[in-house]
Amino acid sequence: MNILLTGGAGFIGRWVAKRLLEDGHQVWIVDDLSNGREENLSELVEYSGFKEFIRGSILDEVLLERLFKEHSFEICYHLGASINVQDSIDDPRTTFNNDTVGTFAVLEQCRKHQTKVVFMSTCMVYDRCSDDQGINELHPTKPASPYAGAKVAAENMVLSYYFAYGLPTVVIRPFNTYGPFQKTGGEGGVVAIFIKNHLEGKDLNIYGEGTQTRDLLYVEDCARFVVEAGFSDRVNGQIVNAGLGQDISVNDLAFLISGDQSRIKHVEHIHPQSEIQKLLCNSAKAKELLGWEPRINLEEGIRRTTVWIRESGMI
Repeated sequence: MNILLTGGAGFIGRWVAKRLLEDGHQVWIVDDLSNGREENLSELVEYSGFKEFIRGSILDEVLLERLFKEHSFEICYHLGASINVQDSIDDPRTTFNNDTVGTFAVLEQCRKHQTKVVFMSTCMVYDRCSDDQGINELHPTKPASPYAGAKVAAENMVLSYYFAYGLPTVVIRPFNTYGPFQKTGGEGGVVAIFIKNHLEGKDLNIYGEGTQTRDLLYVEDCARFVVEAGFSDRVNGQIVNAGLGQDISVNDLAFLISGDQSRIKHVEHIHPQSEIQKLLCNSAKAKELLGWEPRINLEEGIRRTTVWIRESGMI
């Protein structure tokens, strides 16, 4: 198939591109590199299906119109977004424009060309989990940051195109994803940052008390979920979660990575108002509709990520 992947130079996008190319599809990638990195794609250009990397914005409707006219995309995996919570608090306009207005621009082209849309949302739209059954798709939402608010708005537009126009669309909400190619600096995920600091002999700094929990999904499991959502009609018009199905406190995660309690420090939280105290995913719907389940446990995922950070020169 001809496939458009927005945000394909980003962390998860890179793995989605790899999976699509391994499956033999033709892939075009649009990314403005505000968060992604072109070097993430360096090993992917060897695939015959890697057609073009376009450095551009999803807000550029002329660019989108040209691409859709020229290539007749059958699926659009829409991952391009502003993803930093603190940035959305400091500058909500940029996040709203990229995540909501940008999604509208993508939807309009997909509507004109009857292109299926797989929209990448986030577990950050949810209210905290209150039990050990996990968060399913009917769980209350609580957009506690402009990032989450922009994603909820975009989700509703994506679903409206299914109900109003019959356009095949699906909203996917992966939980906290980690693994190779994730940034290890301030914009990176907690796993990558902790591993890098551990390997460099630095303290592992935790925002707040560290009792907040996360459901950590290995990136190759996430990419498999994202790709499969594009090829199943059963998820059209649906919201679908994906996660490991077990949560771990940030304190316990830090100790799992460092093994040294003395190197774990607590610092003032930069956005306590947007913290979600407990995140635990219920992926039963993904299993039912897609036959998807995670394959990589947390210990193995951390091991693979550690090897990549060490060997890639990220330290």
